[in-house]
Amino acid sequence: MASTVMGDAPGQGGPAGDGKTFFGHPRGLATLFMTELWERFSYYGMRALLVYYLISGGPDGDEAGLRAGGLAMSTAAASSLYAVYLAMVYLLALPGGWFGDRVWGPRKAVVIGSCVITAGHLTLALPGAPAFFLGLTLVALGSGLLKANISTMVGYLYAGPRDPRRDGGFTLFYVGINLGAFGAPFVIGTVGETVSWHAGFALAGVGMALGAAQFLAGTKHLAPASDVVPSPVPRQERARCLLVGLAWLPVAAVFYGVVVATGIFSLNWLLVPITILGLIAPTVVLVRVRRNKDLTPAEQARMTRYIWFFVAAAVFWMIYDQGGSTLAVFGKGSTTGELFGVDFPAAWFQSLNPLFVMALAPLFSWLWPWLARRDREPGPMTKFAVALLLIGGSFAVLTVSMALAAGGARVSPMWLVSIYLVQAVGELCLSPVGLSVTTKLAPARYGSQMLGVWFLAVTAGNCCTSLLGIAGIGLDGTGGVVAEAALATAVGLALFAGRGRVR
Repeated sequence: MASTVMGDAPGQGGPAGDGKTFFGHPRGLATLFMTELWERFSYYGMRALLVYYLISGGPDGDEAGLRAGGLAMSTAAASSLYAVYLAMVYLLALPGGWFGDRVWGPRKAVVIGSCVITAGHLTLALPGAPAFFLGLTLVALGSGLLKANISTMVGYLYAGPRDPRRDGGFTLFYVGINLGAFGAPFVIGTVGETVSWHAGFALAGVGMALGAAQFLAGTKHLAPASDVVPSPVPRQERARCLLVGLAWLPVAAVFYGVVVATGIFSLNWLLVPITILGLIAPTVVLVRVRRNKDLTPAEQARMTRYIWFFVAAAVFWMIYDQGGSTLAVFGKGSTTGELFGVDFPAAWFQSLNPLFVMALAPLFSWLWPWLARRDREPGPMTKFAVALLLIGGSFAVLTVSMALAAGGARVSPMWLVSIYLVQAVGELCLSPVGLSVTTKLAPARYGSQMLGVWFLAVTAGNCCTSLLGIAGIGLDGTGGVVAEAALATAVGLALFAGRGRVR
């Protein structure tokens, strides 16, 4: 998964607490650790059910052997909606960070975000398409608020960037992310897939409510800086900012009112504009930074090189995030659902990624310094090339498994296990390296903002996936999988060939 851990936050305060520690770290880390664990539990639990619920009740759902009761979409439409949802979660982290920095402060933003997420999951628990789309919107909005601000508060617990415990604190925080993501499919996925879709969504809401409750109970352990608004919007400007931000609402209401009244409304009337926005926003941000006349020629040159990394990351996430759509549908409809004589729900496949990340991350943390001491560590561009080749290779493996499953046959779940393993290795070659590259190449005046730009690569990649689905390209078919594998491989080879220019 794309890491939610951010870099140094400006204007940090000192640690808070009463002398008690959490594995040698400030007590407040336990509060943030558990909040993020429960938020990821709710997020990944709901995500494990999302595509299954969307296709349930339709021909593709029947073919996959899913219970009825869903929205009966086609796999292509469900995959597009799923991709748009993921894209919006990361895109909304930008305004979420703005509210934390300029309006509410990080602590209040996290509280509001947690409540909005809880309301979203509980709304998803209600039957009917209107409740579903409202709930999905609320979860995306709340996630944007929480994601952008909780990591900042981790930094506030330490006495500045030079605190020797700081890196270890963020490492523990990242463990919380993966623990929540690992456990969610076993609980929420099992209940949703085998008992009731809406009961599963309700469990996700309960999980986030628990996270919000323990956050409120533990706020006394957080640093005082968590309540500070670093750069408040002047009172006279708030009304103007609110007016500009909401100016599009009446326009959208009139436009979609006309579309619905004329009887031509379809899901694409929602997906296409959001997808285009998700592609335009990163492009505008990158061009704006690159063309800033206040940058030195050296900084502009670094931004030009950074675009290579950004495009490569977008291609990577385009394929990687289909773990919850294309791979999930294949796992449900084309694998035996049995391992070592034990039957299991297909939602359990979603636990493989966090499991492999937790198992392999220490190995990579040791590997890169070990190679560096021998002057053999590959450069960032080479690591990115390896990540693209691995993600392309994972879909090549999927192509083989799809061929073996042709005609209604079912293959061993080990095919999917191997695919998720290869993808996790690719993630560890790209995600942490991308964060590091972003901090190194970012112009000084855009240091913090560029970390937000890095996560827009996830938005761009998922919007590309959505466009393919909207265009009718079957992402669950052999042709689409082969094309994506070829694209990732070609980009990986291009990165490797051009690594000298970006060194």
